[in-house]
Amino acid sequence: MSDCLFCKIVAGEIPSKAVAQSDTAYAFADVAPQAPVHVLVVSKSHITSADEIAQTHRGVVDDLVVLAQRVVELEGVRESGYRLVMNVGPDAQMTVPHLHMHVLGGRRMEWPPG
Repeated sequence: MSDCLFCKIVAGEIPSKAVAQSDTAYAFADVAPQAPVHVLVVSKSHITSADEIAQTHRGVVDDLVVLAQRVVELEGVRESGYRLVMNVGPDAQMTVPHLHMHVLGGRRMEWPPG
Protein backbone atom coordinates (compact mmCIF):
# COMPACT_ATOMS: atom_id res chain seq x y z
CA MET A 1 0.00 0.00 0.00
CA SER A 2 1.45 3.30 -1.08
CA ASP A 3 0.34 5.24 2.03
CA CYS A 4 1.38 2.65 4.64
CA LEU A 5 4.25 3.78 6.90
CA PHE A 6 5.70 0.28 7.33
CA CYS A 7 5.43 -0.48 3.60
CA LYS A 8 7.46 2.69 2.96
CA ILE A 9 10.05 1.62 5.55
CA VAL A 10 10.31 -1.88 4.03
CA ALA A 11 10.71 -0.31 0.56
CA GLY A 12 13.50 1.95 1.84
CA GLU A 13 11.51 5.13 1.15
CA ILE A 14 11.68 6.06 4.85
CA PRO A 15 14.98 5.47 6.66
CA SER A 16 15.14 2.99 9.52
CA LYS A 17 17.79 1.41 11.70
CA ALA A 18 17.83 -2.17 10.41
CA VAL A 19 18.37 -4.96 12.92
CA ALA A 20 17.72 -8.08 10.80
CA GLN A 21 15.64 -9.35 7.91
CA SER A 22 14.44 -12.45 6.14
CA ASP A 23 12.73 -13.07 2.82
CA THR A 24 9.33 -12.13 4.27
CA ALA A 25 10.04 -9.95 7.32
CA TYR A 26 12.08 -6.89 8.30
CA ALA A 27 13.20 -5.90 11.81
CA PHE A 28 14.14 -2.34 12.75
CA ALA A 29 14.56 -0.22 15.88
CA ASP A 30 11.43 1.53 17.12
CA VAL A 31 11.74 5.34 16.94
CA ALA A 32 9.93 5.75 20.29
CA PRO A 33 11.29 2.83 22.35
CA GLN A 34 9.35 1.63 25.38
CA ALA A 35 12.27 -0.48 26.67
CA PRO A 36 16.06 -0.52 26.21
CA VAL A 37 15.47 -3.03 23.40
CA HIS A 38 12.42 -2.20 21.29
CA VAL A 39 12.49 -3.61 17.79
CA LEU A 40 9.61 -3.89 15.36
CA VAL A 41 9.38 -7.00 13.21
CA VAL A 42 7.09 -6.33 10.24
CA SER A 43 5.88 -8.43 7.35
CA LYS A 44 7.37 -7.31 4.04
CA SER A 45 4.00 -7.77 2.35
CA HIS A 46 1.12 -5.59 3.44
CA ILE A 47 -1.23 -7.43 5.76
CA THR A 48 -3.38 -5.14 7.89
CA SER A 49 -3.14 -7.09 11.16
CA ALA A 50 -3.07 -10.53 12.75
CA ASP A 51 -6.85 -10.45 12.39
CA GLU A 52 -6.39 -10.60 8.61
CA ILE A 53 -4.14 -13.68 8.56
CA ALA A 54 -5.56 -16.35 6.25
CA GLN A 55 -4.44 -19.67 4.78
CA THR A 56 -2.86 -17.74 1.91
CA HIS A 57 -0.44 -16.18 4.43
CA ARG A 58 1.02 -19.50 5.56
CA GLY A 59 4.52 -19.00 6.89
CA VAL A 60 4.27 -15.26 7.54
CA VAL A 61 3.60 -15.31 11.30
CA ASP A 62 6.08 -18.09 12.01
CA ASP A 63 8.71 -16.14 10.04
CA LEU A 64 8.01 -13.08 12.22
CA VAL A 65 8.67 -15.22 15.30
CA VAL A 66 11.81 -16.79 13.83
CA LEU A 67 13.15 -13.33 12.94
CA ALA A 68 12.24 -12.11 16.44
CA GLN A 69 14.35 -14.98 17.83
CA ARG A 70 17.28 -13.72 15.76
CA VAL A 71 16.65 -10.17 17.05
CA VAL A 72 16.75 -11.21 20.72
CA GLU A 73 20.00 -13.06 20.08
CA LEU A 74 21.54 -10.04 18.30
CA GLU A 75 20.30 -7.65 21.00
CA GLY A 76 21.56 -9.85 23.84
CA VAL A 77 18.26 -10.35 25.69
CA ARG A 78 17.58 -14.01 24.97
CA GLU A 79 18.85 -15.24 28.34
CA SER A 80 17.35 -12.46 30.50
CA GLY A 81 13.96 -12.59 28.80
CA TYR A 82 11.91 -10.53 26.42
CA ARG A 83 8.34 -9.81 25.42
CA LEU A 84 6.73 -10.33 22.00
CA VAL A 85 3.62 -8.21 21.45
CA MET A 86 1.16 -8.10 18.56
CA ASN A 87 -1.51 -5.43 18.85
CA VAL A 88 -4.73 -5.65 16.82
CA GLY A 89 -7.04 -2.66 16.43
CA PRO A 90 -7.34 0.76 18.03
CA ASP A 91 -8.29 -0.44 21.53
CA ALA A 92 -5.01 -2.38 21.62
CA GLN A 93 -3.10 0.79 20.62
CA MET A 94 -2.28 -0.45 17.11
CA THR A 95 -1.17 2.81 15.51
CA VAL A 96 0.09 1.45 12.17
CA PRO A 97 -2.33 -0.90 10.39
CA HIS A 98 0.32 -3.32 9.12
CA LEU A 99 1.12 -6.74 10.60
CA HIS A 100 3.97 -6.32 13.06
CA MET A 101 5.39 -7.58 16.32
CA HIS A 102 7.13 -5.60 19.04
CA VAL A 103 10.22 -7.19 20.58
CA LEU A 104 10.80 -5.64 24.03
CA GLY A 105 13.60 -6.41 26.44
CA GLY A 106 16.56 -5.15 28.38
CA ARG A 107 14.63 -4.52 31.59
CA ARG A 108 12.21 -6.30 33.90
CA MET A 109 8.70 -6.09 32.42
CA GLU A 110 5.79 -5.01 34.58
CA TRP A 111 2.55 -6.93 34.87
CA PRO A 112 0.07 -5.70 34.21
CA PRO A 113 1.79 -3.52 31.60
CA GLY A 114 1.73 0.09 32.59
